[in-house]
Amino acid sequence: MKRTLRLLLCLPVYALAAPLVPPDGFTRPLPRTVSGGCVPLPAPFTAPLTLRSKYEGSDSARATLNPQAEQAFRAASKPVVGFERGISEMVWRYKQSGDPHTLNCILNGYAAWAKADALLSGETSHTGRAMRKWALATLASSWLELKFTPGTSLAGQQATERWLGQLADRVVLEWDGLPLKSTNNHSYWAAWAVMASAVALDRRDLFNWSLKEYRIAAGQIAADGTLANEQRRRERSRAYHNYALQPLVMIASFADANKVDVTKENNGALARLAGYVLQHQEAHLEWLEPWCALHHCSSVTLSRLDASRPLQDRRLGGNLTLVYQR
Repeated sequence: MKRTLRLLLCLPVYALAAPLVPPDGFTRPLPRTVSGGCVPLPAPFTAPLTLRSKYEGSDSARATLNPQAEQAFRAASKPVVGFERGISEMVWRYKQSGDPHTLNCILNGYAAWAKADALLSGETSHTGRAMRKWALATLASSWLELKFTPGTSLAGQQATERWLGQLADRVVLEWDGLPLKSTNNHSYWAAWAVMASAVALDRRDLFNWSLKEYRIAAGQIAADGTLANEQRRRERSRAYHNYALQPLVMIASFADANKVDVTKENNGALARLAGYVLQHQEAHLEWLEPWCALHHCSSVTLSRLDASRPLQDRRLGGNLTLVYQR
């Protein structure tokens, strides 16, 4: 008995807590409605993450696109985006087919990038660090999808999980402790990427960091539902409010699945931001699936949701309509 107690005391705090879980829809078996199939994946990206910003040369509002810089960014990030898309597509093929060959292709793809220490370069730019956390959002949520698919075994995949953990730890280091004037949609996406990693890897330290960042974000939401740092984007501000909202809703959904209600933070700040976005944005409403599963949506909002389906976003977990279907 004493030896058992000593062993427990030596474990990290997060190892003693209840296992982290995703919302119920992530664990629901899906009908076998599609065929399996592998997608060719790019070679591991091991180059420096010194990517150019598509707003390079813009003023402080960063609202003017630089076509040359955008083209350079797209070319440099093509392997990363290709890997994200390929993995996400195969995961959803597998979830709806159960095809073991597709699963092997997914696992081999992850293993190849993990073995190469892809995306772990210490040479970065702001855009490169942003790319790292965007990629992690896709890769961690896709891994989570696999892990919680009934009947799927990921035994022997320690190298991949170690790599995902390294990416998550790097994202925490890069986005932690920023001054409020620099805490914007990028920080919220970092927090969502880390939340997906936390549940995929069952790490309470990552879960708690994500919640900390969420609470900072909630504190930035004004009484009218706006975010001062997104308002500075001038003509792009409404789109960026929408973009900022997406990861926050996912964090709230995952927190709720683990019995933590963050929607009450700052007097219901998330609902204010959602209301503002619904008033000003017609497109990219993927976040409505988790939001209306978490929050009582009006009949008007539900009609908008129905009209927008199916809603999918690889960085938010894939086919959100199937995950959050009621």
